[in-house]
Amino acid sequence: MNTPKPSAAIFVDVQNIYYTCRESHRSNFDYNAFWREVSSQYEIQHAFAYAIDRGDNKQREFQNILRAIGFEVKLKPFIQRADGSAKGDWDVGITLDAIEYGSQTDTTILLSGDGDFDLLAKKLRDEKNKRVEVYSCEKLTAASLIHAASYFRAVDESLLLG
Repeated sequence: MNTPKPSAAIFVDVQNIYYTCRESHRSNFDYNAFWREVSSQYEIQHAFAYAIDRGDNKQREFQNILRAIGFEVKLKPFIQRADGSAKGDWDVGITLDAIEYGSQTDTTILLSGDGDFDLLAKKLRDEKNKRVEVYSCEKLTAASLIHAASYFRAVDESLLLG
């Protein structure tokens, strides 16, 4: 008799994963390899990828690949400020969705190294009694987030595009 897999909700901070993988490994994250890894362990109930929409074709193709894998892609417009700086932060949106959807599953899987998510991980783990897994590049992940997680999975070659 097969034991059912625990349920999971996935939340991907696309910009964070892109830049940390480029900086740490000079490579891109392999979303297909990630999906194979987590779907072998979990029944994926929800999967969200949060990205900034710059309106270019290459990004649209990437977003369509994410959709084909099984992610719901949430987009915010890219905002260029008058001083040349840019705005495009999904932290609040990810947090709100993780509290809503993560509370409905056994495990919350967060792909980000951003230390701002340590409070979210602690809340889900301690108050909601949920397992929180964090996937990110170890040397660019906030120590507070690693400590707040139930499990930390460092991105290595098995999760990078060849």
